[in-house]
Amino acid sequence: MPSKTSRWTSLAALRSLSLTAWDRGQLMREALEPSGVYPRRRALKRPSATELRDDYAAAREWAAALFTAAGPYSLETVDVGRTTIGSNQLPAVAVFASAADEAAFVGRSRELARFLSLADSLAGLDPLLRGWAARRPKPLLDLGEAALTAARVALWLREHPSPGVFVRQLSLPGVHTKFIETHRRTIDQMVAVLVGSQASAPLDDPADLPIATDTDEGLLGAPAARTPAARFASRHGFLHPPEQLRFRMLDPSIPLLGDARDVTVTASAFRSLRLPVTTVIITENLVNFLALPERAGAMAIFGKGYGFSALRDAAWLRDCEVLYWGDLDTHGFGILDQLRAVHPQVTSVLMDEATLLAHREMWGEETSPSRAALGRLTVEEARAYEGLQSGSYGDRVRLEQELIGWEWALEQLRHRPPA
Repeated sequence: MPSKTSRWTSLAALRSLSLTAWDRGQLMREALEPSGVYPRRRALKRPSATELRDDYAAAREWAAALFTAAGPYSLETVDVGRTTIGSNQLPAVAVFASAADEAAFVGRSRELARFLSLADSLAGLDPLLRGWAARRPKPLLDLGEAALTAARVALWLREHPSPGVFVRQLSLPGVHTKFIETHRRTIDQMVAVLVGSQASAPLDDPADLPIATDTDEGLLGAPAARTPAARFASRHGFLHPPEQLRFRMLDPSIPLLGDARDVTVTASAFRSLRLPVTTVIITENLVNFLALPERAGAMAIFGKGYGFSALRDAAWLRDCEVLYWGDLDTHGFGILDQLRAVHPQVTSVLMDEATLLAHREMWGEETSPSRAALGRLTVEEARAYEGLQSGSYGDRVRLEQELIGWEWALEQLRHRPPA
């Protein structure tokens, strides 16, 4: 059972409240853009008259600690115990006159001054950037001077919305490709503030303002948006190296470039291919891609999972038998489902319950299973997918394609004659 004294607001508990306000960025925001909450009054849980009578020494020690630390805050008191043990003035409310005082209470005066200096420097570049600083005080402190460089990039992008050059060609002091790669999200946020493309959000809302993110996009997304760097380039009108696709001809009788059988081309070149191919095998594993045996009228494609858009635009694939061999996990089925959105004839191989159960000793754990509803799976595929989702095979089960026995894999592939 907790002691009576543990219910009283100790000096440490008061400091913890103020530290939480600092960690949430509230003190920095209030110092930058006062909202009227200061003077801030923090009510204190204090001893009752009975508790004062029963444990006077503990109550006196509690009060003394709060009185001694006063300075950054002042104390309002109440009279307790007048009719029992005599009048005693006990702390009832701690009052912080300003955000700066509360920051000083938790030893953050230097950081607050640094934040305000950085925010003023941003506002000197453009007053709108003060709003960005108010929404993201902790990131601003973490970034330091890099925030000012990111702001200069954002201002340049506002003035050059479609530069039509590679990021490498951007000529700004202190700005290079690595800097932009590291600070893409900050630059995106600042550009959005500068061009007014987002609605204002509550300053206490921990979520970022709604901007385009660098999360993975679907398999059939825009060709220029396969990677975070490509999406950044697409958003701001930069040029970006074209997406590339690697394929390997499994039929030695089909000529390519001399003796070349393993070729990498741009996505646009892949779309223009005119080869006498009847079967295409897509695999997500490099060793599987390299080890696939010769097969008449066939080619292998080294897939890249979600975000691999070149397959979408290769209309000639619609006249081919397309086999997809992915990992036996929820995301493997997600890629299969998306691929069928434009190539409905795709057939999965080695993505069935029999293969899963035959390799139980090779099972691993899927870190973040998908919960998506997939509407393009066959009955057998859907059964395996639902089993993986529900955990009926085990918790977060996955079978990586590279762990499937090679003889088993070849046998399954042999059962599929060329189209």
